[in-house]
Amino acid sequence: MAERRLHGLQRVLGVNALFSTAYGNVGSSIYYALGLVAALALGFTPLVFVATGLLFYCTATTYAEATAMYPEAGGASLFARRAFNELWSFFTAWAQMLNYIITIAISAFFAAHYAGGVAWEELRSSPGDIAFACALILVLALINVRGVRDAVSVNLVLAAVDFLSQLGIVVLGLFLVFDPDLLVRNLEFFGTAPTWDQLLLAIPVGTVAYTGIETISNMAGEARDEDRTVPGAIKRVMIAVFAIYFTLPMIALSALPVRCDAAGENCRTLLGVASEQGGYATDPIVGIVKSMDLGPIQSGAEIYVGVLAVTILVAATNAGVLGVSRLTYSMGMHRQLPDIVRRLHPRYRTPHVGILVFSVVACVAVLPGQASFLGSIYAFGAMLSFSMAHAALIRLRVSQPDARRPYRSPGVVRWRGHELPPFALAGIAGTGISFLVVSVLDLTVAAAGTGWLVAGLLAYVVYRRRLGLDLTTTTAVAVPAPVVDREAEYESVLVAFDDRRYVPEAVATAARLAARRRRGIHVLVTITVPPSSPIDAEMPDLEIAAQSIIEEARLQGGRRVSGHWEKVRPGGEGRLIVEEAKEMRARAIVMPMRRRGGGSALFGRTLEYVLSQRPCRVIIESQPADGA
Repeated sequence: MAERRLHGLQRVLGVNALFSTAYGNVGSSIYYALGLVAALALGFTPLVFVATGLLFYCTATTYAEATAMYPEAGGASLFARRAFNELWSFFTAWAQMLNYIITIAISAFFAAHYAGGVAWEELRSSPGDIAFACALILVLALINVRGVRDAVSVNLVLAAVDFLSQLGIVVLGLFLVFDPDLLVRNLEFFGTAPTWDQLLLAIPVGTVAYTGIETISNMAGEARDEDRTVPGAIKRVMIAVFAIYFTLPMIALSALPVRCDAAGENCRTLLGVASEQGGYATDPIVGIVKSMDLGPIQSGAEIYVGVLAVTILVAATNAGVLGVSRLTYSMGMHRQLPDIVRRLHPRYRTPHVGILVFSVVACVAVLPGQASFLGSIYAFGAMLSFSMAHAALIRLRVSQPDARRPYRSPGVVRWRGHELPPFALAGIAGTGISFLVVSVLDLTVAAAGTGWLVAGLLAYVVYRRRLGLDLTTTTAVAVPAPVVDREAEYESVLVAFDDRRYVPEAVATAARLAARRRRGIHVLVTITVPPSSPIDAEMPDLEIAAQSIIEEARLQGGRRVSGHWEKVRPGGEGRLIVEEAKEMRARAIVMPMRRRGGGSALFGRTLEYVLSQRPCRVIIESQPADGA
């Protein structure tokens, strides 16, 4: 007998999977961030992206250290919970919720404009763009309520295609349009075009390009070898960001430079001009490609960029909906939101109420049709949550100096016997100042953002008081742990079930195999968790059903039967079964073959994967048809 590790969480995501998911958000945001920043910063747009890149580096090192310390879902709100208390965790989570909502809104809004450039011109102006964006948001919300399968491989392909496409635009631009002298001349009107206020506001707005960093942190609970994969994925995102965001804006300003009238006034670049006035503020990458002389491939290149942009932005919108669903569930589990918001759909097992409510809020944010407002309100929430992440890391360095840190932010500042992270100190200064700038210089954004925070805090206070809880103590919803044996015999027989039904024939076959050499039988029941829900989502009915399958196997097979259940993402059942068989050195795997409604056998993907990757004998138990 040997002690087996009982998985509370399936960790299957490697560096590439984490990187591709995060870069899907970061890579998509250049399609709108470039226009938002250029409208404010004009010729200083490349320098603004350098400044925001430095802020991103500081923030990325903070997330890498804190996430490696606590490889769980939650991001900045988790860091705040560990460093401060539950009230600050809610405050940070509510700012994160604003970020996700605006990510959904802005991605869908710009997807409409890129689609208009490819096919329907009506989508480039109101009300067509608003109607398209709202329809896209609601469709993706309904899809996520149903719990579509994760597509890590699709994310990886999209990230690679997007990165190579943007890199291709940079390379072509270097040969066809890049003009260093023109970039210098774009800076001549500093002080009036842009003004100091515009330049300062452009920096926090530029951070809309860096939404992906929170994604890695929220997926850390599903990372394999998290000590290595989480920092590794963040480093890859940083490299990709610097390769594109430090070069593409220079190509953009060379292709579409700043132009002023004869008096040196009314300066503008078409990158920041609305489509109704002949500009490309809402589809800047298409504008760059249109300004290049690509000869016979010009038309095809424009269509390709437009289609790619729509695809990436739809994926980013969906990622925002996924983020909302997971954050909603996490907040509900920690008694920050009412139970109804996190409650799982009885059939699809997703937090459907939270998904639908906050998707509707995203539609409301789209209704004014103001891209600049969406960019600024995102900056409000992002700078606030990033500041809280930096503050939490600094606090953890002081309060828990000896805690395990698989990754440490580079450098050290010694203060009163404490080793503080210099990039977190620089980061909180930068994000804090940026938050003040966007609040002071845009009073509409300040009013909307403050109203969001105040409404959330009031609801939090009322809800906690109603439960009889104080505001600062962490009180998580109790989830009963499964009662399972922690021991399984090496070289035993593995029987794999899903959470649908018990198949006595499979256990009978396993018992016959085990009887020959007095081997043990271990039952593994997989519970499928939709990607719209956290991997550790509470599913009491399915957990009880899974435990019942194990108990039935014990009754049938006797004392030699042990078992446990594990939660898994759709499509990951086969991988889990193979890894379990390898870990316990199983001599055989027994799996039932499910039947279709008509009674014919169903040779599913899980079975196909196990057969293709089998580490031992696989015996397929074909159930008799109903009534046979």
